[in-house]
Amino acid sequence: MAAKIPRKSAEEAGNGRRLSDVAYTRILEMLFDRKLPAGSFVSQNDLVGMSGIPLAPLRDALRVLEAEGVVRIHPRTGIQFVKPGPELTRSAYQFRSMIEGTAVAVFVETASDAAIDDLIAQHRRVVAMAERDGMTEKVREETERLELLFHNSLVASLQNPLVDTSHKRIHNYLRIVRLDRRTTVPVALRTLNEHLAVLEACRRRDAAVASATLQAHLNAALQRNLGLYYAGLNAAG
Repeated sequence: MAAKIPRKSAEEAGNGRRLSDVAYTRILEMLFDRKLPAGSFVSQNDLVGMSGIPLAPLRDALRVLEAEGVVRIHPRTGIQFVKPGPELTRSAYQFRSMIEGTAVAVFVETASDAAIDDLIAQHRRVVAMAERDGMTEKVREETERLELLFHNSLVASLQNPLVDTSHKRIHNYLRIVRLDRRTTVPVALRTLNEHLAVLEACRRRDAAVASATLQAHLNAALQRNLGLYYAGLNAAG
């Protein structure tokens, strides 16, 4: 018997979203919410029940996720959710550096003063919140929100939907990488202040410094994530 599509999925499909796109989003949400831990092994029927999406569009979404390195499809046995490793993490940051390195130069030239000032103000507000309150759930949520907003704002300046889609999927993968990382106040402050260094260079319309500080931020983020991976190996050993 075909799985019943929940009302939300029917509405999303009616609004022009294909069910395979809805399935793609649902699976990522389950990963981010830890309902599907990285490294877990499930059947396609399990995913149909968990997502509420019929098998055919679910399979389409799984093929996309496999191409992106998020899952491995084992015929007749099930779906394995990949626990990210260092090589794929390096590749993701290399790709991100290529996209954002081009984007920041365009952002410096085209972003309005008001848009840059707003990003700076939002970052300073969360920095002050973290310094005052410590690592609350609100600070964690706001740090993640600004991580997405900062990088997407740079890439949006390219006005290229193909690049935008690729970049968002890389960001999804890196969110999976960070799932096992315990966000602390020093890590949040380091990230936010690295963003601020880029934004302040953009506000001065200094493309060279903006590019250099962005590259330094991405390199530092890569090292933080690799450090998490190797720390996990040492703990397991």
